[in-house]
Amino acid sequence: MMRESIGTDEITGPTELRQLLGDVMPRAANKERTTLHPRDREWIANSPFLIMSTSDADGNCDASPKGDPAGFVRVLDDRTLAIPERPGNRRADGYLNILANPHIGLLFLIPGRRETLRINGRARLVRDAPYFDDMVVKGHRPILAVEVEIEQIFLHCAKAFIRSHLWEPQQWPVDTLPSPACLVKEVHSDITESIEELERYYSPENYNAKLYRD
Repeated sequence: MMRESIGTDEITGPTELRQLLGDVMPRAANKERTTLHPRDREWIANSPFLIMSTSDADGNCDASPKGDPAGFVRVLDDRTLAIPERPGNRRADGYLNILANPHIGLLFLIPGRRETLRINGRARLVRDAPYFDDMVVKGHRPILAVEVEIEQIFLHCAKAFIRSHLWEPQQWPVDTLPSPACLVKEVHSDITESIEELERYYSPENYNAKLYRD
């Protein structure tokens, strides 16, 4: 249950929301597509990073980053994509969500580009397929893939990237956060490893050695 906030003026329905935001701009209202345009294929081929959003049957949500060399997401046809699995922490939050609720949202990024490609659809997990051989990176063949049946495609405008200065290092705030090892040690009271052990675990050398193996 969400906390009650004193003094807030909550929006409780779509009519209220539309009155506040105003009408959808025609260009935005009419930009949705259901099949991939050749430019969509080109965008996906140039994207090394995406956010995969899922939820379980009760609506509990997860958003997971996925990254590999540009073009790691395979276009199977004009309405189907495949996202390869890579070694990770084995939590499988998104995968478990897909088994309970196939609805999925994808956000494709290209470094330096301020627009994004958004794709929504239905997903399923496959443990093998002939195209897995084309997804091998540094000797790693995926043990599963997420196949996405596309229901909605559109390009998202650049405003969020312009406001955030995401690709402009000179505008980035000074990073004052502790190292990943210190953060983990601080926020998880049950961690028994020492800072030195955690620093070795989170070191770039250790990460790089385990990118394509468990």
